[in-house]
Amino acid sequence: MDNFELKPEPEVKRKPVIWNILTVIVLLGACGLAYFFLTIFQNPAVLPAAFRPAALPTLYQTATSTPTIILQPSTWTPTLTPQPSSTRTKAPTWTSVAALITPTITLTPTDTPIGVTPTISPTAMPALALVTYQASTTKHPDLGCNWMGVGGTVMDANNQPLLFQTVQLGGMLSGNTVTGQVLSGNNPAYGTSGFELKLADSAIASTQTLWIELFDNNGKPLTEKVYFDTFEDCTKNLVMVVFTKTR
Repeated sequence: MDNFELKPEPEVKRKPVIWNILTVIVLLGACGLAYFFLTIFQNPAVLPAAFRPAALPTLYQTATSTPTIILQPSTWTPTLTPQPSSTRTKAPTWTSVAALITPTITLTPTDTPIGVTPTISPTAMPALALVTYQASTTKHPDLGCNWMGVGGTVMDANNQPLLFQTVQLGGMLSGNTVTGQVLSGNNPAYGTSGFELKLADSAIASTQTLWIELFDNNGKPLTEKVYFDTFEDCTKNLVMVVFTKTR
C-alpha cells in the first residue's frame, strides 16, 4: 500500500445566530413600513391631526343642460324676410355760389302812367374791389415768370381783416374755362384775410375775359363780377385785388 498523508478538512466557520435574527428583524421592519405607508396613501385620515395633509377644495359642478329638439310640423315652411339693401348715395353736385343767390331788387315807387312798365334797378353792392398788378416774385420768388394768379385781401368797413368770405373766380383764359373758389384768410402771405388763386404756369395776356366776385359767409354777393385783364409781362403776372366793405 501506498502511504498517503491525509490532510484534515478545514473547519467551516459558522456565522453567529445573532446576524440571522437581525436580518429577520430588518425584513419585518421593512414590511411594516411598506404596510404603514400603503395605509396612509389609501386613507390619510389615519394620521394624527397635526400630520394630516390639507383638505382639497370640493369641486363644484353644475348640472349640464340637455338640449331639447323641437320637431316642427311636416308642413312647416320657413318665411323669408327681405332685408333692406344699402342704397348708394350720390355725391352732391357742385353748384356755383352765384347760382344759389337771388339778387335783391328794390322797386323805386314813381308816378307811372297807366300802361307803362316801371324800370327796376338793382341796389348798390356793399363792397368795392381795387385791382392792381405786380410781379409774382413778391410772393413766389422761386418761380419767377413760371406762375400767374390772383391774390389779395378782404377788409371790413373799419379797414380790419374780414375772414371766411367767399372769393369766386371765373371766365376764360387762352380758350380754356377758369373756375376757382377760396375763403378769405386761406393765404396769410397776403395778410390776415389774404387769399390766392392760381391762373396759369406762365404769364398770359387776356382782356376782360376773367372776373372775380366776393360773397359773404351766407352766400350773399357783396360785389358784382369784377372783370380784369392779364398781361404777358413778368412784372404784372400777379393780379392784386383788395375788397373793402363800404357798409
